[in-house]
Amino acid sequence: MASTLFDAPLFLKKKHYIQELASLEDVFDFLDTWPQAERDTTHEVLVKACHMAAQGIFPLPAIRENLRRFLLKRNLLANIEEVPLMTKGLTDRNIGS
Repeated sequence: MASTLFDAPLFLKKKHYIQELASLEDVFDFLDTWPQAERDTTHEVLVKACHMAAQGIFPLPAIRENLRRFLLKRNLLANIEEVPLMTKGLTDRNIGS
């Protein structure tokens, strides 16, 4: 089975947090939760392309790029600089005292 991980994740702006979209499975989950009233042709085409990518028919980098455009168009694409990294400063803290 081919890998379904993107070369680099995309970050989705949510109301109170940032969600990482790093794989085809993440995209399926995201698209499944998209509000029914907001589903349009673009959403439908992206879902079909994801199904084709899962079958190995459609290239995974194209899914990532189309998802990036989908998020950008809806002002949901988070800038990587806006995402705090949990690994920063973890080794600098002394938990015991």
